[in-house]
Amino acid sequence: MLEQISSTLKEWFHWVIELPGGWRLTVEIFLVVLVALILDAIQRLVLNQLARRAGKTRNLWDDALVEALRRPLSVAIWVLGVGVAIQLASSKLDLEIAHFLDIARRLALIATAGWFLIRMLRGAEKNYVRSRQRDGATVDYTTVDAVGKILRATVIITIGMMMLQTLKVDISGLLAFGGVGGIAVGFAARDLLANFFGGLTVHMDRPFRVGDWVRSPDRQIEGTVEHIGWRSTRIRNFEQRPLYVPNAIFTTIVLENPSRMKHRRINATIGLRYDDFAVVRPILEAVRDLLKQHEDIAQDEIQMVNFTEYGAHSLDFFIYCFTRTCDWATYNQVKEDVLLQIGDIIEAHGAEIAFPTTTLHLADPVRFADAGPEARPAPDAPRRTATGPRARRGTRGPDDPGGDGHEGEGE
Repeated sequence: MLEQISSTLKEWFHWVIELPGGWRLTVEIFLVVLVALILDAIQRLVLNQLARRAGKTRNLWDDALVEALRRPLSVAIWVLGVGVAIQLASSKLDLEIAHFLDIARRLALIATAGWFLIRMLRGAEKNYVRSRQRDGATVDYTTVDAVGKILRATVIITIGMMMLQTLKVDISGLLAFGGVGGIAVGFAARDLLANFFGGLTVHMDRPFRVGDWVRSPDRQIEGTVEHIGWRSTRIRNFEQRPLYVPNAIFTTIVLENPSRMKHRRINATIGLRYDDFAVVRPILEAVRDLLKQHEDIAQDEIQMVNFTEYGAHSLDFFIYCFTRTCDWATYNQVKEDVLLQIGDIIEAHGAEIAFPTTTLHLADPVRFADAGPEARPAPDAPRRTATGPRARRGTRGPDDPGGDGHEGEGE
């Protein structure tokens, strides 16, 4: 079998050599393109097989490596194939492009290598996030995104330096020029640089991450973090409006991160009627037992139930405790349950929750006309003159115009 293939190749080789110059060049270019096409097909088949095997492993890098190789390797094969074909044509036709062709081929291969590295880093980043989510672990998207950006920026800078060296550019002079020009650029773009270093500070200190609820008492900033960039951070407020906050602001303001709370607090004041003073102590003891036995109240945090003051219309006591949950909806359900059970305790002791009331004390007792002789004033008592519309209407006599024919009710 091998002898047949060898003899066939020899026959093709002799046949190509015996062809005239023009036809020989055409056949050679055709063979180069054919070889590139065959190599491209082979690498596709090989990478497909490797991808199936890599998908069965838990290693993150093999999947990213195989997926990153697909397009860059194909481009590299065709760059080499087309480069060889053009080089054959230039040598046969005496074209003075060999030097430029060599530089272009090197630049293309360097760019392809950088493309491969960037694809591999992105693939590894995605695979890492998926694996953490699959295992049920917490993913710090801010750190993953920051590390990925730094590595990709490093690759781009390295590829750019290699391209400049290929073009015979003096890198040392460029760096010196960049140092001098960087000062001028720094003054011109100080706000942009401030935002950049602010973003770097956010990525390093990690005061918040994507998905956190943040707010600032210094500024009107409150909402959920959606994206952390190098220049600005996008925050979605509770009205579903996006806020684009420059990163430089985060280095000068006080920022709260309620998403990192360990517990949520219940702090409420409840008032009892003054008529229920005798059962204040039993009610307080029952409420303390309630908080100690409630499964959703954190027992390792402070719990306070105390009578605080004699209010204007109530006997006030307050409760102070923390829930186990930090979820806003669950917290409200726990708080509702605690307050309703406190209401049941107050009702079970025969007491009531106070509400604002007013008591009016009169200097003279109120007398009614039909209260009997004992309610009438003594004959020698000084007579009070009634005033107001009702008094005048009740004291009219039978001869008064508009009277009702009866004596006054106060007579």
